[in-house]
Amino acid sequence: MFAQTISLVAVTESETLPGVSTMAVHGGRQPNPYRAVSEPLVMSAPAVFQSTVDLMAFVQARRQGLTEQVEYGRYGNPTVQEAERRLAALEGAEDALLLASGMAAITTTLLALVPSGGHVILTEGVYRRTRQFVVDFLSRLGVTVTLWDWKTPLEAVFRSETALVLAETPTNPYLRVLDLEVLAQYARERGVLTVVDATFATPVNLRPLALGIDLVVHSATKYLGGHHDLLAGVVAGEKALVQRVREALGVWGGVCAPQTASLLSRGLRTLGLRMAQHNRNGQVVAEFLEAHPVVERVWYPGLPSHPDHEVARRQMKGFGGVVSFTVRGGLEATARFVDALQIPLLAASLGGVESLVTLPALASYYHLSSTERLALGIPDNLVRLSLGVEDTADLLTDLAQALKVG
Repeated sequence: MFAQTISLVAVTESETLPGVSTMAVHGGRQPNPYRAVSEPLVMSAPAVFQSTVDLMAFVQARRQGLTEQVEYGRYGNPTVQEAERRLAALEGAEDALLLASGMAAITTTLLALVPSGGHVILTEGVYRRTRQFVVDFLSRLGVTVTLWDWKTPLEAVFRSETALVLAETPTNPYLRVLDLEVLAQYARERGVLTVVDATFATPVNLRPLALGIDLVVHSATKYLGGHHDLLAGVVAGEKALVQRVREALGVWGGVCAPQTASLLSRGLRTLGLRMAQHNRNGQVVAEFLEAHPVVERVWYPGLPSHPDHEVARRQMKGFGGVVSFTVRGGLEATARFVDALQIPLLAASLGGVESLVTLPALASYYHLSSTERLALGIPDNLVRLSLGVEDTADLLTDLAQALKVG
């Protein structure tokens, strides 16, 4: 069957492979006993065995790696496994692991792969909670960290004890795009693992594994789920590496619930369609804003004015729906603009079908003074707009009227 053919993971880039929308619908699909088109939602925590003979056969099959079946929900679930197979197919990965949140994916991966006394390199612009975990919590295990500003040569930040590099691309909120091939080659030559948070890109726009990165993580809460109605995270890559994280998850317990996995699988089916509109809205809106006299500056990788435009063009297939920009005037003028918007909702997330808008100075950094925020690269007039899948013309009309108010 066609579905069985494309359920194989560990794929490589090839023109003969199915497209991303086909993979999002059929990737990882396996027959189920109910002949259901949609995978069943399996709610049971324990699995039942018909006899001790049945149990013994299961134990032997698990030891030999001959079955994905599990005996308890913390180690896996059929609905969760279906979503994992689809995610692995989308990433071109040997395996994928679904967790309770994007932060659970980050923290579990780091705890599983970074040894006590090891050294971690974080790229500039990683999510502030990721940075907080490494700096405040991993340090208790003797782990040291270097924050790499991208401009410093790699040889100046790598050490003999460096165990892992964690990068994020595109970054938040300035959408900086890292040259992953350069990083992957340099790290691999030195036996250092590379992990990339590609939440803002999705597998539609960027596949880090194909560029030599060891593991890719996502907050599936964002574009992968796509509807602002779930919390989940995923880590994907080589099976042996993912297995190390999977074994750690069985101990630490930040598992994804089957109801969430079912919602995620449903959202993934339209990922290709949604991303086409996110990409379209992002590009058109960014160009509109850059030409508007009330807007000071726009950050969007699809614009030639973006500092990483050439890198983004080379390694990305689209640039996503997030556009960051500064509005002329201070916090009050920027707030008036945001309040005048009629389509985007004032909320701090991204990647869903509804457009969202936020002021980083208020959402994440309000406890700091304007001077302290500016020192961190967060001016009071910075806006992050996460464009949904609304009609492009309606978004432009709304932005135009709000900019008159601001």
